Amino acid sequence: METMYSRKPRRGRGVRNFFILFSFAALAVFAWYGYMRYIPNFKQILPEYAFEHPIAIKGEAAEFGAIVDNGEVKLPLPVIEEVLGEERPIRYEADSGSIVFTTANKVLHLKTNSLEGTINSKPYNLTIEAESADGTVYIPVGPLAELYGLQTEYDESTGIVTLLDAGDTIQLAEVLSGDGASMRSEPTIRAPYYEKLQQGESVRVWQDADGWLLVQRADGLIGYVDKGKLRLTEIEQIPEPAKEPAFVAWKVLGSKINLTWEAVYSRKINPDSIGPMPGVNVVSPTWFELADDQGTIKGKADPAYVDWAHNRGMQVWALFSNAFEPDRTTAALSNAEARFAMIQQLIGFAQVYKLQGFNIDFENVYTKDKENFVQFMRELTPLLHEQGLVVSVDVTPKSNSEMWSLFLDRPALGGIVDYMMVMAYDEHWASSPKSGSVASLPWVENAMVRIMEEDRVPASKLILSMPLYTRIWTEKTGEDGKVEVSSKAVGMEAVKKLLEEKKLKPVFDQKAGQNYVEYTENDELKRIWLEDEVSMKARVALARKYDLAGVATWQRAFQTPSIWTTISEGLEKRP
Repeated sequence: METMYSRKPRRGRGVRNFFILFSFAALAVFAWYGYMRYIPNFKQILPEYAFEHPIAIKGEAAEFGAIVDNGEVKLPLPVIEEVLGEERPIRYEADSGSIVFTTANKVLHLKTNSLEGTINSKPYNLTIEAESADGTVYIPVGPLAELYGLQTEYDESTGIVTLLDAGDTIQLAEVLSGDGASMRSEPTIRAPYYEKLQQGESVRVWQDADGWLLVQRADGLIGYVDKGKLRLTEIEQIPEPAKEPAFVAWKVLGSKINLTWEAVYSRKINPDSIGPMPGVNVVSPTWFELADDQGTIKGKADPAYVDWAHNRGMQVWALFSNAFEPDRTTAALSNAEARFAMIQQLIGFAQVYKLQGFNIDFENVYTKDKENFVQFMRELTPLLHEQGLVVSVDVTPKSNSEMWSLFLDRPALGGIVDYMMVMAYDEHWASSPKSGSVASLPWVENAMVRIMEEDRVPASKLILSMPLYTRIWTEKTGEDGKVEVSSKAVGMEAVKKLLEEKKLKPVFDQKAGQNYVEYTENDELKRIWLEDEVSMKARVALARKYDLAGVATWQRAFQTPSIWTTISEGLEKRP
């Protein structure tokens, strides 16, 4: 019995020892937790930067540093692009060292290693040059502030460059603590500190991090401060650059644009041969086209035609095309000097021939030139606007055709130009393997709706371009039983004469929304979807339905005289 009773005290001592050890461990953990939670790190360190002149953007370091030349700052292009975004693009071309800045009203051309540039064709001088270093372009901050309102702060003591964007709103805070507030490297009291902020000191607040605020001092230094040691004060607003009055494109007051193209080939148009065109208020003669890789433009403008149009109250928006030459187009669009040369020539033509605008018609273009074409229009539009000239661009309905549709960035172009002409024709083209309408009504409406809805081009900028021609389709069955299809384009008057000669009576094609005839000749089936008063009324009604800017017709010589009254009355008709 003694042996049994002697074991109990030893077991009790073991339990007590366990609880004692556990208590000491818990106390140690609690002490360590308290130490980590409430005892600050008193170690001061210097912030580490990857660059001599780091760039701070909204409390974070950029991936590139700045260059400082005699106190003047140059910013790396990748950082500028990050801040400006796609809406405010800067174009750099390494081959020529050209840098092009564009806004709604200005175009600034600079070159690396040069103090001279041009802004809207006028001299523009810099105090320091743009440069290329280690494969990165660095741009002086002066033009960035002038054009885009970017604000740059440089502190010599820290070497930090702070970049602020126009329109930014920034929360400010004031230091409350009488003994200062530590600016730490991380949002924890155990992190070493950079500096101690003084009572009353103002800082910018960039982030809220679970009881800590990421702040920036006036010298650019960034760190975390205990939220309880700061008091939020006012909001800082970074000013935006002064806005110039927006260009207002010409439009007939209370009416819609009614344009017709004048196709000019080898001979000049004799204005005396043109009959009355009631309602037409703009003519667009095809006078100018790209002649070579360097941007040379050849023209065949006729002052007599301009006088004729002006005497009848019509504006002249001359057409400029790329001659549908894709390689030539690539070379001209990819070079800043060639683009600038084209623009200067167009301005000169407008002054000499007293034009009121230009219609840009680039077709058969490689998809790789999509961005280049947008850049050309970005550079062209402000300079033409400065001369009071209207800018319109021709686009096709959306399709998967590389050379005729995919190269067109309709959303970007719609944000740049005054008017977008949607060439709503050639649903069935000249060499189509299947007969059909040049532009059936449902196809036309779908083309317009897609550009408005998918590409967000406002109706107030869209002009519905309508064909004054149709195609006579020939279907012939070969010996192998296959149907061979061919066609030829004809104008309204020619079709009208054909119907009279053959005593053909059109029937209405409900699906196409237009009149249709067919007949047999030499064992071949002839099919025609007519362009006439019926089809024109239906298309003009679409322009009214969607409140488009107006309509256009290709081309004047295909008309029948009565069609102008049909179009005009349709545009002026009110519900």
